[in-house]
Amino acid sequence: MKLTMQGLNNPEWAAKDIHLPAFSVKDVAERTQAAPMWVHFGVGNIFRIFLGGIADRLIEAGEMDRGITCVETFDFEVIDKVYRPHDNLALAVTLYGDGSTDKRVIGSLSEAIAMRKTDADARARLKVIFTDPGLRMASFTITEKGYALRGANGAYFDFVMEDIEKGPSAVNSAVSLVTSLLLDRFEACGASLALVSMDNVSHNGEKLRNAVLEVARAWQARGYCSQAFLDYVSDESRIAFPWTMIDKITPRPSESTQKLLMDLGVEDMDIVITDKKTYIAPFVNAEGPQYLVVEDHFPNGRPAFEKAGVYMCDRDTVNAAERMKVTVCLNPLHTALAPYGCVLGYTLFSDVMRDPEMQLLVKRVAAEGMKVVHDPGILSPQAFIDECINVRFPNPYIPDTPQRIAVDTSQMVGIRFGETIREYVLRDGTAGALIGIPLAIAGWFRYLLAKDESGNAFELSPDPMNGELQAALAGIRIGSPETYTGQLRPFLENAAIFGSNLYEAGIGEKTEQLFIEEIAAYGAVRETIRKYLG
Repeated sequence: MKLTMQGLNNPEWAAKDIHLPAFSVKDVAERTQAAPMWVHFGVGNIFRIFLGGIADRLIEAGEMDRGITCVETFDFEVIDKVYRPHDNLALAVTLYGDGSTDKRVIGSLSEAIAMRKTDADARARLKVIFTDPGLRMASFTITEKGYALRGANGAYFDFVMEDIEKGPSAVNSAVSLVTSLLLDRFEACGASLALVSMDNVSHNGEKLRNAVLEVARAWQARGYCSQAFLDYVSDESRIAFPWTMIDKITPRPSESTQKLLMDLGVEDMDIVITDKKTYIAPFVNAEGPQYLVVEDHFPNGRPAFEKAGVYMCDRDTVNAAERMKVTVCLNPLHTALAPYGCVLGYTLFSDVMRDPEMQLLVKRVAAEGMKVVHDPGILSPQAFIDECINVRFPNPYIPDTPQRIAVDTSQMVGIRFGETIREYVLRDGTAGALIGIPLAIAGWFRYLLAKDESGNAFELSPDPMNGELQAALAGIRIGSPETYTGQLRPFLENAAIFGSNLYEAGIGEKTEQLFIEEIAAYGAVRETIRKYLG
């Protein structure tokens, strides 16, 4: 049972309840390579199981006759060590809370290209793809960092500056590559196209459009392209940038899933950790629930996404759905629980959800957000949040960790908590009625002391503000609350972090008091949460 085109002929797949594509993978790949319709950049785990799964469903239903052209612009080992050895097949394993699984081979990943800067053949192939008038869309899961052109100081990153100065012929970044491919398309046929960011980023289509236009303007100013090309990429009736909201918890491939497959007789299921620290395998493990909401703006046509469970709607509805998830129904709950999970010594997120005090916290944070949530209409906020709390987060078979979720918390608290705080202030003149969110913020600062409730040191998850925050809190000692002398204040009043000055919002002093109570002694975290929420 090898995950290869030839290996799919083994009858043991069906005997072991692993579903194979109900179409000729070879024929679909040939049609895709001859006349590409959908190209995707950033071909990691969520892409393979979610978007690849959507494409498989549409092909099996007769709604598509071609697959996806997969392009990697950052971590080329993903193509070299996972895609090519397995003939671009992926084994999707959905993990349910009752211990059952759904296992199926994804066959729609029809072509895989590692776009190394020095690979002239790969660049030539992409030019052929983008100059085909029949190409309908290019989608992206390149992470939020993939759209960034400038550093914190406002200056271009060196590799972006090189792209701008050298022009379209030799590019480093995904955004510059796509802009150069759009120039190829403009010069060859001028056909329209949709560029669809499917990254978990607010206003993702806008971010992609702004980045492409910035590169195009810089090239136009230097004579690398014409004003006509700039007009082409600026005209959303020709080059569209639909907004999307995506949601599916897709952790790193786990050893437990690997063992499950090997015990069934599937060979060569090694987990790969690339030099760029990508964790990937021939299989992908993920939860069952998934949501994709897409602005229906595709000037050159699109697949029948709605027939594969995708919500197609207008931009305002996408924005409302994304805001519902990020500011109330999912992300704030993650950010409230993860730092506390680390402090309480947990290494599996589902265990955090089983903790009595954490249940009190997550339900209070959810209830506070639900009072000011904006209903997108296509999804029920109450049903969404109930599914998170009762089904998704407690699933013990999802190998997610509070340590992973705690990454970059300083970059997220402003939107995840700040929007609800702002809504309370707009409604009541103050956010003073809140207690769950101040507890979550206090818990984050308690986490930054890097000591668990037993006094053991732990490593903080990566965050660009860790150094600054830990330096400011360095004099605070757990068990000696008198060592707190207002060190949190510069951060709590910083609107760049929380979206507003928390003292002006009415919860700055409350957050300080909660923090002081949590550092009174080892074990005080639970006591504080029980005191205010029990």
